[in-house]
Amino acid sequence: MILIHHINLYNRQSCSYIPLSLKLHKKIRKEDLDQDILGLYNAYRTPIKFKKEYLLEKFQKKEALAIAFSEKIEDLEDEFSIGSNNWAISGKKSFNGSPILANDPHRSIVAPSLRYITHLVAPGWDVIGGGEPEIPGISIGHNGFGAWGLTVFRTDAEDLYVYEINPKNSNQYWHKGEWLDFKEIKETILVKGKENHEILLRYSIHGPVTFVDEKRNRAYAVKCGWLEVGGSPYLASLRMNQSQSWEEFREACNYSHIPGENMVWADKNGTIGWQAVGIAPIRNTHSGLVPVLGDGNYEWDGYLPITDKPHVVNPPENFFASANQNVTPASYKHWNAVGFSWSDPYRGDRVSEVLSKNSSHKFTMQEMMDLQVDYHSYPSEKFIKMIDPNTLDATSKKYFERLLTWNNKLTTTSVEATIYVNWERAIIREFHKKYVPDTIKGLLRIQLFKIIENLNKLNTNERDNFLKSTFISSVKELEARFGKDINLWLYGQKDYKHIKIKHPLENVVNDSIYDMVSFKTYPRGGNSYTPGSSGSNLRQSSGASFRVVIDTKDWDNSKATNSPGQSGNPNSVFYRNLYEDWANDTFFELYYSKEKIRANLHSKEVYYPKN
Repeated sequence: MILIHHINLYNRQSCSYIPLSLKLHKKIRKEDLDQDILGLYNAYRTPIKFKKEYLLEKFQKKEALAIAFSEKIEDLEDEFSIGSNNWAISGKKSFNGSPILANDPHRSIVAPSLRYITHLVAPGWDVIGGGEPEIPGISIGHNGFGAWGLTVFRTDAEDLYVYEINPKNSNQYWHKGEWLDFKEIKETILVKGKENHEILLRYSIHGPVTFVDEKRNRAYAVKCGWLEVGGSPYLASLRMNQSQSWEEFREACNYSHIPGENMVWADKNGTIGWQAVGIAPIRNTHSGLVPVLGDGNYEWDGYLPITDKPHVVNPPENFFASANQNVTPASYKHWNAVGFSWSDPYRGDRVSEVLSKNSSHKFTMQEMMDLQVDYHSYPSEKFIKMIDPNTLDATSKKYFERLLTWNNKLTTTSVEATIYVNWERAIIREFHKKYVPDTIKGLLRIQLFKIIENLNKLNTNERDNFLKSTFISSVKELEARFGKDINLWLYGQKDYKHIKIKHPLENVVNDSIYDMVSFKTYPRGGNSYTPGSSGSNLRQSSGASFRVVIDTKDWDNSKATNSPGQSGNPNSVFYRNLYEDWANDTFFELYYSKEKIRANLHSKEVYYPKN
C-alpha cells in the first residue's frame, strides 16, 4: 500500500519537510463528524437550480425536464484546474526594454461571462482591465503607470471548532472554563407563493454555528479569517487601481484579506514584483487540517501582516511567474501562516522554463501570448519514459511508438495527444481505485505529481504492470470510441476535447430561446497541466476565460481575450462575439488612449444629468 494519507510541507530546494498530524483529539469522535455538520457552510456553494416554472409559460420547454443546473461533467474533478497563470518580465527580457505583465485567471467557463473588460475614467481614475460585475474596481489590469495580475496563493484561513454543549442548557457551550451563551439571530426568508420561513442562526466566539447535535451534546462552528471587519473580498483592488509605485501597490496589498493570491506588478519605470496576499492566521497550537476543540486551547495567535507573506522585487532572474504551485521560498520563516495544498507544478514549471531562456533573448508580445496558450505537457514526458515499448503487445506497441517521436504538445490536430491524454486519465482513475484507501476515496483527489511520485516508490514490476495495463485498456477504449482508423483520433473534436458553453437555462427553455442563448462547439487543445489550461474534462468546463498581456511602454500595444462576450444579454451583438476567437486562442488589442479608442468605436452613447 502506498502511504498517501498524510500531508507534508515539502521544500524542493532544501529537501526538508515538516510533518503535520491529522490525528483527531481524543474527545472528538469520528461519528461526531459523519453528520452534515457543514450543511449551512456548503449551502451557498451548491449550484443554482433554475426551474422552468420560474419562466413565463411561453418560454418553457415542453418536455418533462423541469430543472436546470450546473452539472458535473465527466468523471474527473476540476478543483486543481481552477487557478491561473501570471508572470512579469523585466525590461532586460523584453523586446522594447520595458516590463511586460501577463495574466490569465482560470475559472469556470460560463455564460454570461465571469469577467468583463472595463475602462474606468473619472477624476483620479484611468484604469482598464478585467473586473467582475458585483465587485468594484478592476482586479486585473493597469492604470497607465503600473499593471497587476493575480493567481491563487493557497492560504488556510478557516478552522472547524467542536464544542461540548451544556447538558442542562443547549444554548451554552464550554470555552475557557465556563459555559458561554451562543449569540442568536432570527432571520426571515421570503418565499414566493408560500409563507415566510423563519430561521434561527447561532454564533459562537469563533464564528457562525453550522450544526448543533443535541443528542451528542456537540456543536460546530467555522472560524473564518475573511469574516474579520474590513475583509470584504477584492475591495483592496480600489487601492491597487490607483497605485503609482511598487511601494503604494504593496501597501494596497496589505488590505487584500481574501482571497489568498499571488499579486504580480510591473510598471513603466522598470520595476517588477510579487506579493502574496490573503489574511493568514498564525497557528502555534495546531495545523488547522482537522477539527479542533472549541474549549480555548486551540486559538489563533493573531494574523500575519499581509506584507510579511512571501514577496520579491526585481528578482535576479528578471522575471517572476506563478501558476498556483508552491512558490514560497525555502528561506521563508512563517510556515504556520501558509496553506497546505497547491496545484500540480507542471504549468508553472513550463512557464519558468520558457522564461528562463538565455539572457540575450528578448521576448515579444507574440511570444507572451503564445506562452499563455502553450499546450506542452510536462507529465507526458515523465510517463512515456516509464514504459519499455518492447514489453507491450504488438497492437499496443504500435500506438505507444507514436508517442516516442511526439513533441508532447496537446494540439487540436494531434493523434498522439489523444493517445496520451486518454492514458493519463486512465492512470488517474485507476490509481485512485487501486491505491487510495476506501475510507477516504470520496474525500480527496490525488494530484498527478503525487501519483508520479508514489508510482516511483513501487517496486519495478508493480509500477510497470500498472502503467502497461492502463495503457492497453486506454487504447482499447479509443478503438471502441473512434474505430481503428487512427486518423480519426484527433484530440480536438466534438467527440473528444472541445468547448461547448452551456447557458444555465438551456435545459428548461423552448427551442426559440435555446437558439438565442446557446453556443456552438469548438475543438480545444491542452488540459489542466498545460499553461494553456483547458481543464480536466473533455468538454472543457474551466480555463482562462480572460487573458491579458500588458506592454508597460506602449499601453495601446496590450492584448486581451475574453469569453464569450462583453454582454450578458442574448439579444446583444456582444453576447457571443468573442467566443470563436477565444476558442481559437486569438487576441485583440486592448486600447487605452482616447485616440485609439475613438478611432475604433463600434458606437457611442453620451448620458447627461436631467438637471
